Amino acid sequence: MSSALVQTDRLVTVRISDLAISADPGETIITYALGSCIAVMLWDPKVKLAGLLHYMLPTAKGSADPTKPPAMFADSGIPLLFEKMYQRGGTKENIAVKVAGGAAMGGPDLFEIGNRNVTALRKIFWKNGVLIAAEDVGGSSSRTVSIEVATGMVTVRTPEGARNL
Repeated sequence: MSSALVQTDRLVTVRISDLAISADPGETIITYALGSCIAVMLWDPKVKLAGLLHYMLPTAKGSADPTKPPAMFADSGIPLLFEKMYQRGGTKENIAVKVAGGAAMGGPDLFEIGNRNVTALRKIFWKNGVLIAAEDVGGSSSRTVSIEVATGMVTVRTPEGARNL
């Protein structure tokens, strides 16, 4: 199995509640330690454009602090990620979507944040006619995910090992 970290020159790190877009074929976009959070990875093969969002919570509604970054929430972060892809030449028809995360960390999750995060993204995609090409969600393991800008290859690393998505 090839490793995204070996095949490219530079890593672009996405922190929690943030996103990144790149058209640089020498870059890999990566985010670390997804627990109940979700990573949404987009790739447009026609323009060789990749994007990655790392969101924490399903919805901004009811947030105590309206100044929180839009990328913190599924309902504001996912549309923002697509908008940034469109601004750089990506098109809905060409974009492949992959998702990872949504784990129940440390046993039963009283608030079921992981499950709620997965449900929120599925609702958003369903309402907008977006299909998920591949996913690695749920369970109880932390994940680190990366997407190669040049190829769109997504690698998911867990304590159990790595695999391409």
